Amino acid sequence: MTIQMTITLAIVILMIGMIMSDRFAFGAPPLIACTLLVVTGMATVQDAFQGFIDPNVIMIAGFMAVMAAFQKTSMIEKIRSAMLDMAHKGGFKGYVLMLLLIMIGASLLGGGNTAYYVLVLTLVSTIPYSKELPTSRILLPLGFATGRSLIPFNVAFFFGLVSTLLESSGANVANLPMINLSITSFFASAAYLVWALVGYRLLPDHPIAAASAGAVQGEQAAAMPKWKENCTYGALIFSVAGMMLLGKLGDAGYLVPGLATAFLFLIGALDFKEVRNSIASPLILMMAGVIGVAASLANTGFTAMVGEAVATTLGSSVSPFVLVLAFAFLTSACATLTGASIGSVFVFGPIAVAACVSLGFDPTAVAAVIVLSAWSGGFLPVDGLPAMIMGMGNYKLSEFWKFVIPMYIITIVAMSIGAVVMFPM
Repeated sequence: MTIQMTITLAIVILMIGMIMSDRFAFGAPPLIACTLLVVTGMATVQDAFQGFIDPNVIMIAGFMAVMAAFQKTSMIEKIRSAMLDMAHKGGFKGYVLMLLLIMIGASLLGGGNTAYYVLVLTLVSTIPYSKELPTSRILLPLGFATGRSLIPFNVAFFFGLVSTLLESSGANVANLPMINLSITSFFASAAYLVWALVGYRLLPDHPIAAASAGAVQGEQAAAMPKWKENCTYGALIFSVAGMMLLGKLGDAGYLVPGLATAFLFLIGALDFKEVRNSIASPLILMMAGVIGVAASLANTGFTAMVGEAVATTLGSSVSPFVLVLAFAFLTSACATLTGASIGSVFVFGPIAVAACVSLGFDPTAVAAVIVLSAWSGGFLPVDGLPAMIMGMGNYKLSEFWKFVIPMYIITIVAMSIGAVVMFPM
């Protein structure tokens, strides 16, 4: 390891340790880590704090403000009441119904859609505390369910990445039916569903801040004039549409929620304090801070070094399943630590494909699992979804890990089994 790798890795470990200690304000550890990167010369100010101009952070910050206005409407009270009825009357059955509905929604919108998980988390987090089904026990599994398609027919994006990875590595793409990739994804989603039905009991039973805030906002909902409510609904639809059409709108799409926020401020649906608290919340500070830290670690070449070491360690006598499983864990771990899913795919993908070819294996399975696993980590709150879940649920890192670590292992193993079954090596 180079000196740059060692110092940067030490700063990342320190940041994780500060998050685990629960002695620092939420969002502070990444900012401290960014400062240390600059002070030690491991990154420039622009690189270390690049997260604060990251388009995804700007987009989510704007959307959080739009959701703050939406939470003041009468519709959100009706939705919240329906969810509360599920929790009160149905208990476990209500949780199962919400879980299935969210996973079906993920099937329609594509797992990991930013607009979808922000919307779901905001709604779930404002359900008032219920002893029958505490919000703190369902927020985390329902949040991660937004990235798990129960009927994964919408895998065109992943299919394209797998094809590109195989083609760029000189491998044959003839044995890549899209249905097989969908079924491989289903293996992971089914495993997640089984774990979520059991693992939610490990989560703590406590009220969360967002639910208390939601109760206050509910009292204010009646005071919002009907025309402002209608404008708020329009701003929400406008924001969600813009976020879903990023591929067509380009950079302008990232600013759509911000434009909606400005509109809501101008009509008085949000005051300046509400806008400020939304776009500069501890959650946004956490998300922005970790981006520079993650990018700095990737820029040192640490991930590429680890990938080559793993390929060498596995040797020539490794079984196909172990090879697939090893690279699935490696890619997902790298994507979690660096926040660069596509980057992780193209760091470890060529190495894994080359290893398979040299061993006489068909590389399609390993290419498929590397692409899918790059969006299947989340065991650290250093990316949008897990950071939002941990912040909104007021979870300690130890509580977060009780559910997430087993979830991570179970889904990666299931995904690897699916890949080997659907793409025999």
